[in-house]
Amino acid sequence: MSRARHLQPLPVPPGAGALDVLPALQRALDGDGPARIPVRGDDGAEARRLAAALAGPLTPAEDAAEDPTALVIATSGSTGTPKGVLLSASALRASAGATHRRLGGPGHWLLAMPAHHIAGIQVLVRALLAGTRPDAVDTTEGFRPDRFATAARRVLAADGPHYTALVPTQLSRLVSAGGDGLAALREFDAVLLGGAATPPALLDRARAEGVRVTTTYGMSETSGGCVYDGVPLDTAEVRVEGETGPVLLSGPMLARGYRHQPEAAAFTGGWFRTGDLGRWRDGRLEVLGRADDMIITGGVNVAPLAVERVLTAQPGVREACVLGVPDPEWGQAVVAAVVPDDTAAPPAEPDLRAAVRAELNPAAAPKRVTFLPELPLRGPGKPDRRALAALFQG
Repeated sequence: MSRARHLQPLPVPPGAGALDVLPALQRALDGDGPARIPVRGDDGAEARRLAAALAGPLTPAEDAAEDPTALVIATSGSTGTPKGVLLSASALRASAGATHRRLGGPGHWLLAMPAHHIAGIQVLVRALLAGTRPDAVDTTEGFRPDRFATAARRVLAADGPHYTALVPTQLSRLVSAGGDGLAALREFDAVLLGGAATPPALLDRARAEGVRVTTTYGMSETSGGCVYDGVPLDTAEVRVEGETGPVLLSGPMLARGYRHQPEAAAFTGGWFRTGDLGRWRDGRLEVLGRADDMIITGGVNVAPLAVERVLTAQPGVREACVLGVPDPEWGQAVVAAVVPDDTAAPPAEPDLRAAVRAELNPAAAPKRVTFLPELPLRGPGKPDRRALAALFQG
């Protein structure tokens, strides 16, 4: 490009205020405005930190006149220097178009999660490309089912397909609360669910309640979800190395790379190496969790996600997060943070351990179980494993 374009912060207000960014987002997609870094509009310190690390002129390798970089999504930035994922306008459009084709056509979108993350801002991108006006849930007091119902009714009043996107914690709250929130959720033609692993028991319960849930797998580097219900979108490609091994993704929704990292090893030959482990099962991709989350206890490899699935299938368990903590005898000990349905009457720890031993193996059974009213979260809805590790080691 003859003149370097600048990357500028895009403060995104929480809740319904996020809709204020639509004009700037449209300009970024059209290429007649600066590339933008979505940042939290209610956290000035975090916005300044990301701006200091990522803002400024884009290099020739980070932009192109024929396909301008539209957004740079900050990721893995809770500690240290954040990475910035370079997303071109064509990548965002390809992702949104593939989503609409899978779901049944462009429609009306309800934003229910923070729009400075890829899952949230893609809701706005899809609405812009559909030519519809999105609405948003008021989250000034956190995510509340009654506020979801209020916003949903406004979206559902419009003719045509109706869509929203949630993280598992939000779905769990809506299903558990019942009432107007769940009733409204049932009326959406599709509810995209991603951001974190979904407990099978929650998925089964939601579908039994009549919620049209579509699980998604993807990340900022793929402009959001690119595998729906285990099946790649029509323009996405998935490769698993070995019978069970690293997952690689490709397609027109792939990012250019990382800001200030022109030779990032994760992007090679048109593929993105995710860092996740997976396998094909009955023709669908099954993600087994992060390779670096694998627990080695007494010389045995334990996949935390497999243990979480067993725990959340037990009566009285709403959510669970499993991790490994240093242990002088085992190297790492398997521990579990469990959110019970009833905090006053949690399930018996021996029963939970017995279930894991029976379904998996003795090494996978948690050495310690801690019951919490809710899991600490980071990003759009992922359990904060660092905070939980500190809790178990405190």
